[in-house]
Amino acid sequence: MSDRIMFTRREFLRTASVLAVGATIPRFLVEFASAAQTGVIPGFSDDRILVVVQLAGGNDGLNTVVPYADDAYYRARPTLAQPKEKLLRVDDHVAFHPKLAPLADLLQKQYLTIVEGVGYPNPNRSHFRSMEIWQTASDSREYLTTGWVGRYLDAACSGEAKPVAGVSIGGEMPLAMVGKRGLAVTVQDLESFGWKTAENTAPPDALLQLNHALSKTPRTRGRLTAPTNFFAQDNLSFLRQVIADAAISTDLLRRVSSRSGSSVTYPNDPFAQGLATISKMIASGLPTRIYYVSLTGFDTHSNQLGTHERLLDQFAKGLAAFWQDLEAQGNAERVLVMTFSEFGRRVAENGSQGTDHGTAQPMFLIGKVVRPGFAGARPSLTDLEAGDLKFTTDFRSVYATVLEKWLGTSSETVLGKKFAQLSIIQKHATVGQ
Repeated sequence: MSDRIMFTRREFLRTASVLAVGATIPRFLVEFASAAQTGVIPGFSDDRILVVVQLAGGNDGLNTVVPYADDAYYRARPTLAQPKEKLLRVDDHVAFHPKLAPLADLLQKQYLTIVEGVGYPNPNRSHFRSMEIWQTASDSREYLTTGWVGRYLDAACSGEAKPVAGVSIGGEMPLAMVGKRGLAVTVQDLESFGWKTAENTAPPDALLQLNHALSKTPRTRGRLTAPTNFFAQDNLSFLRQVIADAAISTDLLRRVSSRSGSSVTYPNDPFAQGLATISKMIASGLPTRIYYVSLTGFDTHSNQLGTHERLLDQFAKGLAAFWQDLEAQGNAERVLVMTFSEFGRRVAENGSQGTDHGTAQPMFLIGKVVRPGFAGARPSLTDLEAGDLKFTTDFRSVYATVLEKWLGTSSETVLGKKFAQLSIIQKHATVGQ
């Protein structure tokens, strides 16, 4: 490769931005850094990628996928109901919010599945607790310290020769990505890439301290877990070289990213720009299996119409640009997008032209292997539980289906128990078909 990446120890120590360092190096960074020394960036084209999109705050599902044929919807929302003439009709019963035209296009192309009525038993209406339940895949009265994605990474990395890791876009590590082995990293953007663990307790010069400690501690070589064919030198020297030259370098990530220029123009908002960062990482060949990105602001207790419209516009346009980019790269077949929020909103509007915390919600899955259309039973707008929708599909059934049919791993191992799988992904879906 003519444009081989060259990066000296002095450059790294001058430019690295390390947020925190755990006790072990994620294997994907070890392999990635090793390949960087030879100029070959590892990209496993047959590996599938899941992009998790969190709609933080509690998205109003009834004004997202609108049951326009049900008069109960208009009776419950005299000021917030979407006018029938402005909706994007999907069938004789439901329609998309007018700002979701890009998603309607994906549905027409048969790349979109909507799972309706998603929730869990004994719902909790606290933002913090309900998000914790969704991110850990726990029961409502069960408290877990690791996330479902983190447990997937722990399980999938065990004994594999190929690296597996997760990347979260943003300043904080979501609980969903936290595992026992610390295999996920956070990236604010490619200009400020650094390594951040869930604890975030190490000082900014932690990398320098680790590098110094390694020079004095030969036993450290036994901690490194990496394919043995990467070592032309002893483990300790190699680990120090990884740390000093490439492992978590801002400069290295920028150079890798610069190789994957996009012709797609993304909207200039944090959500779309986060998706643009993910697209660059995918195009660069990073061996990451899970990406996580959030769109915030969905807690619409008052003056909902304008706020929700703006958020859905950002959501749809960002995803449309992302999918267009993946298509241009030739990576669309490798990617599945899954969206969720911590809860939906109540059926009836409140007295402030908004909606309060509710329960069930729709989830979107976007990909070339989905079974297009609708899945799950549509909740009744009149048979309610304390004014809220009754959930019809457990969110962990969606997770189980994605884990089994897309990521190819045991959902019971990750989720702790078996959940019914849904017919939302084509059976025996194969990348490249």
